[in-house]
Amino acid sequence: MKSELPKVLHPVCGQTMIDHVLNAVRGAGVKSMVVIIGHKADEVRGALEHHGDLAFALQEQQLGTGHAVMMAKQALEGYEGPVLVLAGDTPLLRPQALKRLLDLQEVRKAACIVGTAITSANEGLGRIVRDEQGDFVKIIEHKDASEEQKRIEEINTGCFAFDAVKLFDALTKIRTNNIQSEYYLTDCAGILKDAGEVVLAAPEFDIQQAMGVNTQEQLKQVEEVMQAAGH
Repeated sequence: MKSELPKVLHPVCGQTMIDHVLNAVRGAGVKSMVVIIGHKADEVRGALEHHGDLAFALQEQQLGTGHAVMMAKQALEGYEGPVLVLAGDTPLLRPQALKRLLDLQEVRKAACIVGTAITSANEGLGRIVRDEQGDFVKIIEHKDASEEQKRIEEINTGCFAFDAVKLFDALTKIRTNNIQSEYYLTDCAGILKDAGEVVLAAPEFDIQQAMGVNTQEQLKQVEEVMQAAGH
């Protein structure tokens, strides 16, 4: 972002990126939220402390998305219901799509629902691999994908609905055998599938909602989309 400000605290249409995400989560009916903080943790915590419904979990070492979610285990101790896992830099998420993920997870008694979108602008994004019957097989990260897999247009939005107990069990089984040498949250879906659990990929999002912000240019694009939608 070429900025001293932590990424999720960059403003979009008068609110921080993460505030937009938190508002979407509340709009989906979620009552309890855990924010995983790492880079400039004190600054992020300070900016969000006015929210009365947040807990914080600290990721001291940035070892990947799966490792980040592991840090929330203590905050969710004893909880056995559904859990949404989202990124703090996706300010265009809408409550309706998040609610559909949660509803589908409940109806299908799924261990994991992967929120997906269909797009030809799939460069750099994780692809959804399905079998001949159209059932979910796994998520393959762009860096680890074959040329054939890179042509897949269904992508992982980074939005998940999990059964909390099964999520934390799967997190104990993920490994760092990938190009980034990181613990990928996305590996949990394949682990649960291989264990015989119900894992679904649900194209409930459009590509705009999945837009993450990593550059000033992307921040500008997101703001333009939000302004066009009347924010």
